Amino acid sequence: MKPPLTGEVYLVGGAVRDRLLGRPAGDRDWVVVGSTPQAMLDAGFRPVGADFPVFLHPESGEEFALARCERKQGRGYRGFEVFSDPSVTLEQDLLRRDFTINAIAEDASGRLIDPHGGVADIEARLIRHVSPAFVEDPVRLLRAARFLARFAPLGFRLADETAALLRQMVADGEVDHLVPERVWQELQRGLAEPRPSAMLDCLRESGALRVILPEVDALFGVEQRAEYHPEIDAGVHTGMVLDQCARLAPGDALIGFCGLTHDLGKALTPPEVRPKHPGHEHSGLAPLRRLCERLKVPRDYAEQAAVCCREHLNVHRLDELRDETVLKLIERCDGFRRPERITRLGMLCEADKRGRKGLANSPYPQRTELDRLHAAARSVQARDLDLQGLSGPQIAERLQRARVAAIRAARGG
Repeated sequence: MKPPLTGEVYLVGGAVRDRLLGRPAGDRDWVVVGSTPQAMLDAGFRPVGADFPVFLHPESGEEFALARCERKQGRGYRGFEVFSDPSVTLEQDLLRRDFTINAIAEDASGRLIDPHGGVADIEARLIRHVSPAFVEDPVRLLRAARFLARFAPLGFRLADETAALLRQMVADGEVDHLVPERVWQELQRGLAEPRPSAMLDCLRESGALRVILPEVDALFGVEQRAEYHPEIDAGVHTGMVLDQCARLAPGDALIGFCGLTHDLGKALTPPEVRPKHPGHEHSGLAPLRRLCERLKVPRDYAEQAAVCCREHLNVHRLDELRDETVLKLIERCDGFRRPERITRLGMLCEADKRGRKGLANSPYPQRTELDRLHAAARSVQARDLDLQGLSGPQIAERLQRARVAAIRAARGG
């Protein structure tokens, strides 16, 4: 029989916060005070990683971390020295956490330990930093933005003093030391939250957007035609599209990324041409490619975003396209081998249409029509055609003609 776990165990972080908010319970994290790594191993816990004293429970698989302190030693989020010892108190462990709403612990009897006023900030709907040491980890700026994307629908906002710290972090150059993988990780998670525009606003107001996403930051202040975009500003439009993406595809960061990047070309339109943006769907591909390369964006995200950037205007005017042109659009998207790309394209285009002032609930029949024409074209397979005596290009031409005919028939032609 393995010895029992030594030390005092507390539930901490998001599980406590979400219970107080009445939100569904997610993963539970625990902190152990007064124990050692060897005692954890002796009790059957499995170590995780090498940087921090974190262990998995032998039965539940939940994470148990030894109480620890951190001390800044260098630039960036990796520049920390971690100190873990049985003498580290719960209060010291909570002091190293990012926000007061995440620095609440609960003991076995249900008693809350709240040294930094997290409960009061939950009631006041504030996201507030725990200590001045917040500025030492640039990832915390991204987490603040992501938390706003999650909790803004509940009425949360940044505390004024925390907003000032974010601006200080940018001015001091801490954000310059973020590694691409961490930027993408937090950005991806924020795009899957209910109100990603709040993340965008936070990054912009702190000055971080121009550092980590200069292609998106450049959209703010760019004028659009008022008859199509009553909100005028291309950056504001992007935020509205992001929220529509979250509404149409809850939790889908890929659709969100397409919304974030679909109009990047508008920032490149010469001022003398604005508010018109001819060809922005093509000029946006180069900044999209640079953004994806810099942040090491996964290939499926980059390819789908390119499809949406290039084709969204074609979908908006789908009724004007010839049958042959519709087929070419599907082929450019690789829509026969990757049908999900067409589905996502239609969803992005609906978010683009609705992401405009006063149009949040406007109908968008082009999405349904695109799916219907795509299905008609996909219903035609080479194996179903009489291809006797044909080879190579002749087969491809015969298949294309049959698919164009199917699209025409679906349109009632």
